[in-house]
Amino acid sequence: MPAKTIIEPFRIKSVEPIRWTTRVQREQLLEAAYYNLFLLPAEDVLIDLLTDSGTGAMSTHQWAAIMEGDESYAGSRSFDHFKNSIQDIFGYRHVIPTHQGRAAERILFGVACKKGDVVPNNTHFDTTRANIEFVGAEAVDLVIEEGKHPASTHPFKGNMDVAALESLIERVGRERIPLVMLTVTNNSGGGQPVSMENVRQVSTVCRRHSIPLYFDACRFAENAWFIKLREKGYELKTPKEVAQEMFRYGDGCTMSAKKDGMANIGGFLCTNNDLLAQQEKDLLILTEGYPTYGGLAGRDLEAIAVGVQESLEEDYLRYRIASTAYLGNHIASQGVPIVQPPGGHAIYLDARAFLPHIPPDQFPGVALACELYLEGGIRSVEIGALMFANAAKMDLVRLAIPRRVYTQSHIDYVVEVILEVWKNRGNIPGMKLTYEAPFLRHFTAHLEPARVAVAG
Repeated sequence: MPAKTIIEPFRIKSVEPIRWTTRVQREQLLEAAYYNLFLLPAEDVLIDLLTDSGTGAMSTHQWAAIMEGDESYAGSRSFDHFKNSIQDIFGYRHVIPTHQGRAAERILFGVACKKGDVVPNNTHFDTTRANIEFVGAEAVDLVIEEGKHPASTHPFKGNMDVAALESLIERVGRERIPLVMLTVTNNSGGGQPVSMENVRQVSTVCRRHSIPLYFDACRFAENAWFIKLREKGYELKTPKEVAQEMFRYGDGCTMSAKKDGMANIGGFLCTNNDLLAQQEKDLLILTEGYPTYGGLAGRDLEAIAVGVQESLEEDYLRYRIASTAYLGNHIASQGVPIVQPPGGHAIYLDARAFLPHIPPDQFPGVALACELYLEGGIRSVEIGALMFANAAKMDLVRLAIPRRVYTQSHIDYVVEVILEVWKNRGNIPGMKLTYEAPFLRHFTAHLEPARVAVAG
């Protein structure tokens, strides 16, 4: 096999048709959706890169496991399979299933946080920040300086600034910090990984101050693969061994199994704290379900139990990271500004550099995402001023690639569309907001073109 050829490490056994639309149709559809790609009907999207969350294709082993699902309300054997698989990788004493990652966040912060608390992270994602702020606490981002600059090529741009963490603890006081989080990989910062050395350093600070360290572990397998590729001393370790070591430095995690759990729904919350676990289970019963199903069917628990293990397979990870880099490197070679180096689950376009004529208050990320849809029916997502308001340090457009769904020819088409938009970028107008919700406004916001751009 030619060393430079990327092939999918699977064969396709079932296919789903996708529908072509015309430019005129897409203009009408986008206007009807108030220029918010979340509000578009999925059937009117050709290549859907809105998210990699729950949009992947499950394997034959997962589908086979689904048929073994035990739907008993309490104490099902599917929960035992689920728990054993999670503990094999993550190692934490308590495994609490939830219907997805944000439910795990809500329960964790609802129990561990109170008004006036401060929760540091390398970079909080949207639901993490929203759940922290909902209880009256403050979400603080402490990513390293290189992580704030899209063109920087630091191999671990997701790292937390350890000195800044120490300074924050000294400034606000340990009693106001119920926990520290590390997001692996750092989604809001361009899908960039966190090094094992940084995990160790953050863990050391947390232990010195008796502060629990939690992982947002949505893309833990991809982070483990980057450590294996880029960090000295891990070349010969398996991704599973890397992940197991990483989680030993923490006290718990939240996880959306819709990412590196390789499932269409589900998540979990883990902790080593017996008292906290009981409080979390009490809240779980109130809002999610009994602790051995947590809002999931037994078949979903089975799919996750298989999927988290499959996400650590080297053939899969090699293909996953290489195919994402293939997209990023092709467009970057033509001058398109992206977050460098390419991340694991997505390519992030630097919308401010792509559309320098559009000021941040006119949402350049939204404008660029809309144009990608108009040009080629591609749906992406803005990660910037609309999603994070004043907390936004960058305006990015994320092209998240669903797991095991699209082939290389689909990605070649995405490259062609991006390059066409790049060629005509001076004609893209900014956007203005006409409606927003109080939390997570990007999901339901209404926008409209702000003006006609003038090429310059």
